[in-house]
Amino acid sequence: MAKKPEKKEVETTGHIWDGIEEYNNPLPRWWLTTTYLTIIWGIGYIILYPAIPLPGGATPGVLGYSSRAEVQKDIDEVNERNAPLVERVNQLELAAIASDEEVGGFAINGGEAVFKTFCAQCHGSGAAGSPGYPNLADDEWLWGGTIEDIYETISVGIRDEANYDTRISQMPAFGADELLGKEEISTLVSYVGSLSGINGAGAAEAAAGEQLYLESCAACHGDNGEGDSFGGAPNLTDAIWLYGSDVAALTETISNSRFGVMPAWSGRLSESQIRQASVYIHALGGGE
Repeated sequence: MAKKPEKKEVETTGHIWDGIEEYNNPLPRWWLTTTYLTIIWGIGYIILYPAIPLPGGATPGVLGYSSRAEVQKDIDEVNERNAPLVERVNQLELAAIASDEEVGGFAINGGEAVFKTFCAQCHGSGAAGSPGYPNLADDEWLWGGTIEDIYETISVGIRDEANYDTRISQMPAFGADELLGKEEISTLVSYVGSLSGINGAGAAEAAAGEQLYLESCAACHGDNGEGDSFGGAPNLTDAIWLYGSDVAALTETISNSRFGVMPAWSGRLSESQIRQASVYIHALGGGE
């Protein structure tokens, strides 16, 4: 009877941990083949495509491929298709754009995209605003709500020192500049609040507040407190208050003034984008 072949002992690596030896078994051929192919593929990718980041940018690769270039190509194609519509938007009177069958929908959709990209951060995605940032969907406009007014405001901004033509107004800081004392400011706060029915100032207080108001505020806000959109002075007789209407907010406003800033978008946005944004904002329902 033939003897069974003796089992050959597997060679070890010589590494021993706690008495356990490590066999020197070869790696499976399929695993090694896959590893080598992966290495070859990686080297090929590095040669052909952008791959290695350098201080001045990634290596370009032999093929010169660029995902940015592909995106730009798509953008250029869309811009080329829209060029006739953009030209039409620029040619029409502002008030006629929304009702134009050819470009009305294009302008509103484009204006919405512009608004949500550049304006929603302050005015909110629905344009309802927040303290210090006007609601663009109501009927109260500091600088006028006609589409021409809206276009002008977007173009030149509000108190944007970088734009010479910006809309500018400055309310005195009656407290900080020591134009009025604390008691006078308190009396004026009560009277201003009474203009819109926020509080009920007493007869004596109202009379004193009215005199202070006529001397210090009426030049901008009007004798009746109805404001002046030409100068950006808000209406004090309605229920819309940009910075709040409680006693603390009114005291802060009168004492230290407010100086909100909106950037001028001319030079940052194209003429067509500003026009489209004007059409969209005016169409929200609050435009005059």
